Parts: sequence; C-alpha cells; structure tokens
Amino acid sequence: MGCRVSTSSRSTCSSGSRGEAVSPLCFEIGFCGTKRTKRTFSDHVITLQNLPTVPNRIFTNGKSRTSCIFTQQGRKGINQDAMIVWEDFMSEDVTFCGVFDGHGPQGHLVARKVRDALPLKLLSSMHSYQSRQNGSGGACLKGNLKKSDGSPEDRLNCLWKETFMKSYKAMDKELRSHPNLDCFCSGSTAVTIVKQGPNLFMGYIGDSRAIMGSKDSNGSMVAIQLTVDLKPDLPREAERIKKCKGRVFSLQDEPEVPRVWLPFDDAPGLAMARAFGDFCLKEYGVISIPEFSHRLLTERDQFIVLASDGVWDVLSNEEVVEIVSLAPTRSSAARILVDSAAREWKLKYPTSKMDDCAVVCLFLDGKMDTESDYEEQGLSSATVQSNHSGNAIETDDGQKSELYLPRNFTVRSSEESDSYGRVAAGLEGNVDAVSTEDQNWSGLEGVTRVNSLVQLPRFSEERPNP
Repeated sequence: MGCRVSTSSRSTCSSGSRGEAVSPLCFEIGFCGTKRTKRTFSDHVITLQNLPTVPNRIFTNGKSRTSCIFTQQGRKGINQDAMIVWEDFMSEDVTFCGVFDGHGPQGHLVARKVRDALPLKLLSSMHSYQSRQNGSGGACLKGNLKKSDGSPEDRLNCLWKETFMKSYKAMDKELRSHPNLDCFCSGSTAVTIVKQGPNLFMGYIGDSRAIMGSKDSNGSMVAIQLTVDLKPDLPREAERIKKCKGRVFSLQDEPEVPRVWLPFDDAPGLAMARAFGDFCLKEYGVISIPEFSHRLLTERDQFIVLASDGVWDVLSNEEVVEIVSLAPTRSSAARILVDSAAREWKLKYPTSKMDDCAVVCLFLDGKMDTESDYEEQGLSSATVQSNHSGNAIETDDGQKSELYLPRNFTVRSSEESDSYGRVAAGLEGNVDAVSTEDQNWSGLEGVTRVNSLVQLPRFSEERPNP
C-alpha cells in the first residue's frame, strides 16, 4: 500500500546510560534549539516490498543485539500471532517492538499486515514532522504546543502521543480500504513500544500485554504491568460500546469472557473492546484508538516482555518475570517462556486447545549473551544462533515455513498435520486445521476462547449488505 519513508537520519548525539537524563533535543526529529543539516527524504526509502532486507529488523524466531523473540502455533489452526523488533528505528538509540494477535478468518493476514505497515506509519509521521520543522525554519512544535509549553520531555511525550494516534488511525483506514484483505469480521490486537534512550513510549489496543521486570529496593525482581488489557467489561469501554448500541455480555459456557455483539444479532462476539479491523463493530463502539503512556526508565529496570494472550491466559506477570530472569541465556528467554506457557496449558486446561503464543523480550541494558554464558550452558554461540535465527518464509496465506528451526520448535508432526481436517464453521480462525479426533471439541471450553466467534451477522432487509 505504497508506504514509503526515509530512514537516512542517524543521531550523532550521545545517548548516555539509562540512569542519565537524555535530552529529547538530541532526538533526530527537529525539536527547536537543535542545529542540523537539512535532510532529504530521497536518501534511503523503505517500502513494504524491501522490509525483509532492512538491517536490525527481526520478525521471526531469533535474537538481535538487545532482544529475543519467539512464537509458536497453538492447536486452534494457523498461527495468527506476529511480532517484531526493529533496532536503530529512526535513529541509533531508538528501538521499536510490537506483538500482534490476529483473530477471525483472516486474522493471521491482518496481524502480519499491521506488523509490517504500522512501524512505517510511525516513521512517516515523524519524518513529516521533521519536514515541517525544516520548512518552517526550525520553529517549535506546531499545533497546540508553543515554545513555553512545558519541558522538552513534555513536548517529546506530546509528539509521540500524536504520532501513535495518527499512525493507528491511518493503519485502520488502510485495512478498511485494502483490496485483498477482508477485515469485516477479522482483526488484530497491537501492543507496541518505542524505546528512545531512557524514554519508553507505549501505544496499544486489544488484550496483548506488556510488562517490565525491575528490581526493588532490596534487589528482588518485581513485575510491573505497563499496559491494560482492553476488555469489553472495563467500565469506560463498556460504557462507550453501549452508547453506540453495541452489546456486552458473556456466554453461559464461558462466563469469564465478556464479548462485544451487534445490536441486532448475536455475532460476532469479539473478546476485546479495541482492535484493528473488525469493521462490522466499528459503528457499535469497538475502536482502534490506542491507549498511550510514557515511562522514564531507571537503572533498576531490567527487561520488558511483550506477549499475546496465549501467554497471559496461563501465566501471571510475576511468573513471566521469574521465567525470563532465570533463563540460562538471554537469547533463549523468549523460547523458554513460550515453552513454559505450553506446559501450563497442558497442566491447567488438559481438555482445551492451546492458544498461539508470541513473545518479545527486550533487555534494557542493551546487552545479550557473551561467549562465556554459552560455555556455561555447554553451548557455542554458533549453535544458539542456528537454533534461534532461522528466517521463516511466510507464504501467501500467512503461514510460516520454518525451514531452519529444529523439530522440537514446532507443535505438530507431519503425521498430525496430515490428519487435520476442516474446522467447524463457528470457530474463529480455524479454517485450516483441526484433528479428526478433536472434532467434538468446543471453542468455548475452558479459557481457550477464541477472540471472535466469527458468525457472520445476519443483516435485516433494510440494512445494506456489507
């Protein structure tokens, strides 16, 4: 969809440590008071087509300089989760991370589309601002902000909030008009963060979550939840949905899962209050406006974990922090966390189908494993690299061909896959795979709930067909 941005800018300012206050004036987006050479947008252009070749951007199981990521398909069909870490995002001291959990018949395609396009929209918005600054002779922030309005940190926070809001809005608009992607009853969550020096900016919709592992005054690890699961039963979310004539209630089979329903039909039963896509509910209170927050990191903050609800359904924030902090190597933390979630699914809900899991672990000191860490575990760095960084190939239907991953990284054997048939029509996203022996399983069993029941709404005659 023709999203093009320049990424030629690279900050030359000293970033300092996480404990030092890094002035936003060093950020390469044209704050007043900075002095720099005017840049053009033709130096280097990124399009959706050449994203896979962008350096320091990972989106399949692997690791980077400061992070590791891992996803595993559940037992409900195609893996609808997506994830990304993009280092040197905008400038050398900026990192973008995101986890996206798709739902509905084309949820896997929506999640991957958002993963690829949303960061470009953030880039585009920031560079548009830089262009306006250059064109106005380096004037301060336009709009409602004036030179006297708060500190540089406040202005940076306000700018990032505006950028997240505009980018999420543009992303949803692009999905609505996409010629080959039906998002009427399909959509995706998004939990996205931008780390710039000691500043952490977060924008999110849906029920994917971000937490942080930090040390308290005694040096013990504690879990800090950074985002809110935007479920339909939150008071302000439910109030907005009901004002728009949408309905919020749980089914008798799953009283713990509130869902959003059309005013005139018991469909589609969306288990979140905000999402990309899901346009059948956008007139009835479901929105794609993100919640935004800013946090100043300290030396006590150790790492950030972003994950889809397949992890949070079975593990608490405290358990996740403990698992990541005790991982034998940092590069294995995301995989070990997903493995732990998979075990918990089997132990806690043996009759339910495990949900897809996607995890991003970002280590805030900017370090990963040393060779000595691998030697203590009886591994070589080459072995770990080969086990974690195989680039999966995404096919046209959004599935990944894990060509370079070891056998134990997958969920099903080829024999199991061959026995999979067509799923029952009522289940979300399960259009590809379910084993014959599991045909009688209910999508409402246990907490393994689907995010959207995807029963297409039956519009009355006076309502136009979508």
